[in-house]
Amino acid sequence: MHGRLKVKTTAEQQEAKRKEREKKLKIYNAAVQKISAKRQQQEYDDEALHITAEILTANSDFYSLWNYRKEIFKHFKAEKSEEEVQTLFQQELYFLEACLKGNPKSYGTWHHRCFVLDNMPKPDWDRELQLCNQFLEYDERNFHCWDYRRFVVSRSKVSLESEFEFTTTKISSNFSNYSSWHYRSKLLPAIFPDPNQPRLVQEHQMLQEHETVQNAFFTDPDDQSAWFYHRWLLGRGETVQQIRQMHVARDAGRVVVSLAKHIQIGGKDNLILEVNGSPVECTWTNQQRKTTFSTLWIASELSIPDGEVKVKVSVEESDLSAEIVLEEGQMSQGQNFQCVESSFSSELSSATSDVLKRELDAVRELYSLEPENKWVLLTIVLLMKSLCPILYKDEILEHLQQLQHLDNKRRNYYLDLRSKMLIEIAIETIKGKLDDVLDLSNQGLTTLVHLELLPLVREVKLSDNTLDSFHNFQYFQCLEKLNISRNRVTSCDGLNFLPELTELDLQNNCIDSKEGLKALLTCPKLQVIHISGNPVSHDDGAMDGIRAMFPSATLHS
Repeated sequence: MHGRLKVKTTAEQQEAKRKEREKKLKIYNAAVQKISAKRQQQEYDDEALHITAEILTANSDFYSLWNYRKEIFKHFKAEKSEEEVQTLFQQELYFLEACLKGNPKSYGTWHHRCFVLDNMPKPDWDRELQLCNQFLEYDERNFHCWDYRRFVVSRSKVSLESEFEFTTTKISSNFSNYSSWHYRSKLLPAIFPDPNQPRLVQEHQMLQEHETVQNAFFTDPDDQSAWFYHRWLLGRGETVQQIRQMHVARDAGRVVVSLAKHIQIGGKDNLILEVNGSPVECTWTNQQRKTTFSTLWIASELSIPDGEVKVKVSVEESDLSAEIVLEEGQMSQGQNFQCVESSFSSELSSATSDVLKRELDAVRELYSLEPENKWVLLTIVLLMKSLCPILYKDEILEHLQQLQHLDNKRRNYYLDLRSKMLIEIAIETIKGKLDDVLDLSNQGLTTLVHLELLPLVREVKLSDNTLDSFHNFQYFQCLEKLNISRNRVTSCDGLNFLPELTELDLQNNCIDSKEGLKALLTCPKLQVIHISGNPVSHDDGAMDGIRAMFPSATLHS
C-alpha cells in the first residue's frame, strides 16, 4: 500500500468542489460588497480599478461595474495628464482583450471598448480593425464583433468600399456567413445610393447582387443565409408618403383621409383641411378616436355648406394634397378620391423584370433537382409575387400547399402567407374601385392584412374562413355591410366606431355572451344583426339582454 496515491471517492470529490466553490463565492461577494461601498462613496482610484477588474474577469456581464469603471476613467481624464490618460486607456484595452477571450459575446465588454476608444487621446483604429479580423476568425458570426467593426469604421478613415470588399471575401470563403450578408445590406445603400431614392440602391448594383446571391444558393441550397439575403433584395422598395384615399360625406359632416405612411397629428406632421379655399378648424383623430400614429385620419362634426363645394386636404409642409368637389345636392353617399397604384411593390424596370424572370427560371431548375428544399419553393413563391401575383396565383397557392407539408412546424406561417397573398391579389383586382364589394368568402383565410388600404370599401364578404378576431377592422370607415358568418369569432371587439355599418352577419361563430357584442354599441347606424348559430343564441336570458342593448336593431337569432 505504501507509495500509492490515495484516490478520492466521488463523494469526497464533490465535497472538495463544494468547499472550493463556497470559498470562491465568499471572496467574490466580499469584493462586490467592497466595490459597492467605494462607488457609493465616489472613490475613483486605482484600488477600485483593481477590484472591478478581478470581478469582471470572472463575470464580464456585470454591467454596473463597467459603468463604475467609466466613472473612474472620466475622473482620471479630468485629473491626469494626457500621456498618463493614454497609458491608462491602453492598459484598459489590453484588459478588455483578455475579457473578450473569455467571453467574446459580452455586451458590456464590447460597449466599454467603444467608450475607451471614444475617450482616449490617441486611438489606434488600424489595430482595432485587426482585432475585429482576429475575433471574426474565431467566430465569423459574432454579431457583437460585427457591430463593433461598424463602430470602428464609422470613427476611422476606413473606406466603405474596402469594407464591401471585405464582405465579399468573407462570403466567398463561406456562403453561410449570415453576418457578412447582413453587413453587405447595410453598406450597399451607402456606397451605391439611388439618386432618385437615396435610401435605395442603384439598379445596376442590385442586379449584380442578384447574380452573387444566386451563385451562393446554387452552391449550397440548404444554407439559409443566402436565401434570407435574397428576400432582402426582393423587398428593398420603400413606401413613399402620399394621400392614398379620401372620403367626404356632407350629411355626416365627416372627412376621411388615408395616407401611405403613418403620421401623428400634433407631432412633426399635421393635416390641413380647406373648404372652398378657406382653412377650416377641425380635430383630427385616427380610427380608434385617438391621436397616436396611424395612416387613417378622420375629421368629424364639420359643417359643409350646400351647393358645389371644393374640399381639400393637404399634409403640412409638403406638396401632398387631395381634392374632392361635392356636386350640388349630393348628400348621402359622399364622394371619394383615390390614388390608383400598385400597393405592395414598387414598379419593376424592364431590366429588373428580365433579371427576375431569368432568376425564376433558374430557381425552378434548382427545384427540379431539390424538390424537397423549402427555401427553393419559398423563393419561387416570392419571385412570382414580385413579378405578377395575379398571373402566377395558381402556382403560388400550389407551392404554399407543398410548403405546409414539407415544413409542417411552420404550417401556420405558410397559411398566413397564403392569406396575405390572396388578400393582396383581391385588392389589386379591385384596384381603381376600392369603394366596391370586397369578396373573400371561402378562401381559407387565417388572418386579414392591409385593411388600412380599404377605408372606402362599402361591403365585405368574409364568410366560410377561419378568422377569429376583428383586428384592424376600424379602418373600414365607409363599411355598410359585413358578412363574416361561419368563422371562429369570439367577440366583436375591433368593430368599434364604424360610422356607416348598417348590417352585420355573425352567424355560426363562437360568441357566447352578450359582452361579446358590446363593441357594436359604438356603431350608430347598425340596424340588422344576424347572430344565429352562436352559443349565445341558445341562451334565452342572454338574448333578452342583447335585445335590450340594441332596441332599434333587428336581431336574427
